[in-house]
Amino acid sequence: MAELATLARPYAGAVFDTAKESDDFALWSETLSFLASVLENEQVSSIITNPRIDMSTVRRILLDICESQMTEAGINLVKILMDNDKLLIIPQIAFQYERLRSEYQGYVEVEIASAYPVTPVQQQQTEAALQRRLGKGIVINITIDNTLIGGWLVRIGDQVIDLSIKGRLQQLANACEVVCRSV
Repeated sequence: MAELATLARPYAGAVFDTAKESDDFALWSETLSFLASVLENEQVSSIITNPRIDMSTVRRILLDICESQMTEAGINLVKILMDNDKLLIIPQIAFQYERLRSEYQGYVEVEIASAYPVTPVQQQQTEAALQRRLGKGIVINITIDNTLIGGWLVRIGDQVIDLSIKGRLQQLANACEVVCRSV
């Protein structure tokens, strides 16, 4: 994963710079999201990774899919990535672009995995607390994860705050294992 991130970094930076020059952040977010979803499609992925399919065929298929959905700048990005054999890093480019965009625009994306649905009041309180703590605007994305048993798993960039019952049980199990080994 670190290798993909390293490969994607200059491309994400270039896309970000282009978006900043044209003040078209949303368009580039949509473009990169679309490209990532195309590449995550099983049929497209199997074509791209199949060594028996020549690159000109892959290029034609991918451009046919993308041309009606993207601007000329987006198509040029696809061509550059194809020429450099870097198509598979598009999801990582999209991820890094969104991180650069959020930093530039002064907000932080927060991912919350919850065992149960989060009420609007809980979301507002959490957003207010995180804004005070981080000093930035917050965008919260909430998913339901039944494996947590209860509580939340909060991701803020690279930081993870585990407030779940599953996490606490794991901590307890680890502590018991350490105690049992020392006895």
